[in-house]
Amino acid sequence: MALSLVSPTETLAAESAQQPTPAVTATASASPSTSAFVPVSVRDDTGHEVRLDAPAKRIIALYGAFNELLLALGAGDSLAARTVADANIPGLEHLPAIGTHMRPNAELIVQQSPDLVIQLAGRNEALLQTEALRALGLNVLVFEMNSFEQMFGVLQKLGQLTGREAEAAGLTGAWHARLADLEARYKDQKPIRVFYEVRYPNLLAAGQGGIVDNIISRAGGRNVVTDEKKLVRFNEEALLAADPDVYIIQSGPMNPDPQPLDQRLHYKDLRAVREGRVLTVDEELFARPGPRSVDAAEELGWFLHPGAAH
Repeated sequence: MALSLVSPTETLAAESAQQPTPAVTATASASPSTSAFVPVSVRDDTGHEVRLDAPAKRIIALYGAFNELLLALGAGDSLAARTVADANIPGLEHLPAIGTHMRPNAELIVQQSPDLVIQLAGRNEALLQTEALRALGLNVLVFEMNSFEQMFGVLQKLGQLTGREAEAAGLTGAWHARLADLEARYKDQKPIRVFYEVRYPNLLAAGQGGIVDNIISRAGGRNVVTDEKKLVRFNEEALLAADPDVYIIQSGPMNPDPQPLDQRLHYKDLRAVREGRVLTVDEELFARPGPRSVDAAEELGWFLHPGAAH
């Protein structure tokens, strides 16, 4: 029987029902650090440097994970606008929309007079938009977030940019401690072989180049997809040969209505299907790096190792 995990507050299995549910979002103090009016200089992951006379007061983040991190820092009042996709993030629904992550509307962004615009590294289309915004005189920083360590590095820079270095350090320390606890908990457990479905049909899998792979490994699992890319096209023959112990299906914008595995030709022969080790997860919880990524690793650990002490 397949189980489902579509929210960070749902329990994964009967064994975990007695465990305290991890907080969905870590929150920091609403008061900024004492360095709030010190000039700020930050270099992004492309080598571009932005200098501000004071911490940013009007920020537009073109990717939801940055907004979640800023909210966790207690810097939500510095957010001036949002993308269309971020209307569902609590606390952002009232902000004006300025287009999408891939196609932000430059005119709408300029109208908001931001001190700073933050974009996610990756697709060339997004980087072209970045250059267009810089040509308009806007400060734009581009960051990668494909791992926990990259996410922690971005958090520290967001702390600098908003005058909340102490809050960033506190959150980073707490999340590091939780991940270290996971590593200690599962180090003696046999790694569970996991396949993570990003999209079906035209099967797309999570490779080893993204946060999903980090979440799987921290939860005591091993990704059966060995390609170093973030997203990997995968055929059914390779999937049947890998025969994972656990099959994870993400549900969300990239995989809006995933067909149950037992209704797919050949999939019923997979070990995970035969043994009822199929898990449906929230795409935003598992595939979007941010404050809830540690929650995702903890919850996946409960599912992968139901007999382990939690």
